[in-house]
Amino acid sequence: MKQYDAIVIGAGQAGVPLAKKLAKAGKKTALIEKRFVGGTCVNDGCTPTKAMIASAKAAYNAIHAAEVGVTVNGYSVDLKAIKERKDKIVMKSRTGGQSAVEKTEGLDLIFGEASFIGDKSVIVKLNEGGEEQLSAELFFVNTGASPMIPVIDGLHDVGYLTSTTILDLEEVPQHLLIIGGNYIGLEFGQMFSRFGSKVTILERSERLLPREDEDVAQELTKILQKENITILCNAQAKSFDKTGYEITAAVERGGETESISCTHVLVAAGRKPQTERLSLDKTGVELDDKGFIKVNNKLETNVEGIYALGDVKPGPAFTHISYNDYTIVYRNLFEGESFTTDDRPVPYCMFTDPQLGRIGLSEMEAKKQGINYQVATLPMEHVARAIEVGDTRGMMKAIVDPESKKILGAAILGEQGGEIMSVLQMAMEGGITYDRIRYCVFAHPTYSESLNNLFMSLEK
Repeated sequence: MKQYDAIVIGAGQAGVPLAKKLAKAGKKTALIEKRFVGGTCVNDGCTPTKAMIASAKAAYNAIHAAEVGVTVNGYSVDLKAIKERKDKIVMKSRTGGQSAVEKTEGLDLIFGEASFIGDKSVIVKLNEGGEEQLSAELFFVNTGASPMIPVIDGLHDVGYLTSTTILDLEEVPQHLLIIGGNYIGLEFGQMFSRFGSKVTILERSERLLPREDEDVAQELTKILQKENITILCNAQAKSFDKTGYEITAAVERGGETESISCTHVLVAAGRKPQTERLSLDKTGVELDDKGFIKVNNKLETNVEGIYALGDVKPGPAFTHISYNDYTIVYRNLFEGESFTTDDRPVPYCMFTDPQLGRIGLSEMEAKKQGINYQVATLPMEHVARAIEVGDTRGMMKAIVDPESKKILGAAILGEQGGEIMSVLQMAMEGGITYDRIRYCVFAHPTYSESLNNLFMSLEK
């Protein structure tokens, strides 16, 4: 059995920087990865999807160029070329990350699948064949999550797509049926609609984005419907059947069943933690009822010396949260700090067009908590920069404490929504109150300048 000081399982957005830091701190470290360095973000998530979304935005701009006085005499979408561009971007990031790992002294990169054989030892089935047994006093699990496939009659027989496999299409689907109106489903739905697909989205809830405020969700719904995307809420696929190239879905809505014909099915019904093959029962590490690894606020499991980071543990599944997990664990273990996950900010951005940037409390959450709050709203059609660039879709919304004047949360649905949200996050981090932002001098004309007007709406 090969002995290490530390073993990191999973080369994701926490695993890679943590393994490098451990090695540089003098710990003999192994980084075990069953697939590609970079994890979901680089290989199947943020990097490839945002590259393709850029292509979809170019198609949208071609269609709407006449609105700003530019005539585009026809355009075509070459999905094969879009895929090739995306693959180059992914490969550059993946190989760059792998090269940095391989150059790190004291760090062994092992390609294979690890499973525990004891509380501080694993066996690795090597991708190139054979097995290795490794042990260490410190273990860090960063195996992430994978698409969850619901149990639906006939689904496995129709050749469904996931958020991973859809990235490899080289021809635009004629009619894409999407199971799930979550962030993944909406981003892919809008993207392929702009590429030329007919798109139908099935959402089980009464409306899209049930965790977001209703006014924000309704605004985004109107935007997507204006792009001829069909959105069916209170809808569930009950069965699938395929004849030739045609797939027929039996969809239940409001107690009645209807048939929908399509050519492709994308399953975007959530993600599940990749813990099944880790044999964590050999360690005594506790899982929750959904298979996530339970951790305390310092990301340690119930077994001393075993930590879980990123999407494999409960909580928000975002790349930036995974990376922050790494910084918490490393600084606590090797820099004498005592950081926790308690009360850390959880910003996120859904990259529909326009973007939805979110930070802090929503109005729905503030109401549920029974706190005193006020709401500031500003339609993007009243934002000077939006008017000038010809894109007034969306709205700005902020939740504030009327007594302390602190900003409690914000939702920015608009062009560069994530960037505008980040301005408000920095204000929240620094304790800058909304009345100071109201009179702050921003460069004109920028999107953030309209935060003046957003908070002016609170004046009586």
